[in-house]
Amino acid sequence: MKITFYQPIHPILKKYMEGYYFMEKDEAHEPVRYLTFPDNYFILSACQDVVITQDKGWLEIHRSSSENIVIDFVSRCSVPTEICYAQSVNEITVYYKPLGMYHFFDADSADDLQEVIHLSDFKEIMNGILKETDRKKQIEMLEKYWLSKFQQKTLALPYTILEDFESELSIEEIASKNNITRQYLNKISKRYLGKPASEFRKIQRFRNVLISNKKSRNLTELSYEHLFYDQSHLIKDFRELTKISPGKFFEHVDTEQNTVWLFI
Repeated sequence: MKITFYQPIHPILKKYMEGYYFMEKDEAHEPVRYLTFPDNYFILSACQDVVITQDKGWLEIHRSSSENIVIDFVSRCSVPTEICYAQSVNEITVYYKPLGMYHFFDADSADDLQEVIHLSDFKEIMNGILKETDRKKQIEMLEKYWLSKFQQKTLALPYTILEDFESELSIEEIASKNNITRQYLNKISKRYLGKPASEFRKIQRFRNVLISNKKSRNLTELSYEHLFYDQSHLIKDFRELTKISPGKFFEHVDTEQNTVWLFI
């Protein structure tokens, strides 16, 4: 299964979206199974004519005998998840940067987004895009839709906290810097980022290591550059988030790809 991940063309979309990809139905397609790993993106998908079954840690997609559009929204991906496509399908999936989705949907929390998406025209528009066969036109239609939904929001405190999460400050120090309690900091993190502050930082460190590893640095350097206490701390988090050691992970996963998957 070959998937091309597209970076947004319009500068507004580039600011708030990591990118998007398309899947196409192919009768010659064999079943595909892969592991996807924790990240801090909000992920929104539209699948055409499918039945989806899922539980914590796994998801299976089969073609449906009737026409439909299934919307899947993920705001908290904190464990390795096994994905199985029993047959190929038509699908659009969009990755939003942290806080980015709030500039396209009128919601005040990650919990509210699920309902707001289903009340919007998203399903109808995605159905039209999935029926289009020309990829260039699909991209034009997709970006036009998101630009029509864009509304600039301030979100001053959440953005400040998000920036602080990338610093060397502890969670207690971040709370103190912003004149709030640690409990309120955690509440803001859960509300807008979909997960507690400590979980968000752990996953962000993990993802930053994946980016830096493209430069083939050793684990010790990666540990200290990305706020791990030491190499053992990095290995512990890697095992928790991927179920395998960093060495085996980098051996089997192509971190040059935007979709960091382990095919099984």
